[in-house]
Amino acid sequence: MTDLELARENLGGHTLVLCRGGELMISDARGVSPMMDYIAEGRDLRGFSAADVIVGKATAMLFVKAGITAVYAGVVSAAGKKYLEEHGVPLTFGSVTERIMNRAGTDSCPMEKAVGGTDDCEEGYILLKKQLSALRKAGK
Repeated sequence: MTDLELARENLGGHTLVLCRGGELMISDARGVSPMMDYIAEGRDLRGFSAADVIVGKATAMLFVKAGITAVYAGVVSAAGKKYLEEHGVPLTFGSVTERIMNRAGTDSCPMEKAVGGTDDCEEGYILLKKQLSALRKAGK
């Protein structure tokens, strides 16, 4: 079984599963938070495969920044799919959606909006840190 298959097999009920050489990292945190936390902690994620419930451009950028080598997405946005393809990261998915919505379903996801104007994963990471900080201060 490949790392990606193992990650996908363990995704049920979780939001993100990373796998490398049989080592699993499982998260139930929502949105970009798990990847943001792993990166901030300095975890070496190079060579891991990822299975995620929802992958938009923001998450795709974090996967590229972290060195994730293969991705399964239950749902992937068109922009997330394009970003991974452009960066040579193999992707399998359940379905594609035009855009990722906010939790209320009233507008685009604020993380997707934050990275909409860049294709640089380092800049994207900085923009996402600022957006997360602003949302936490606002109590959202």
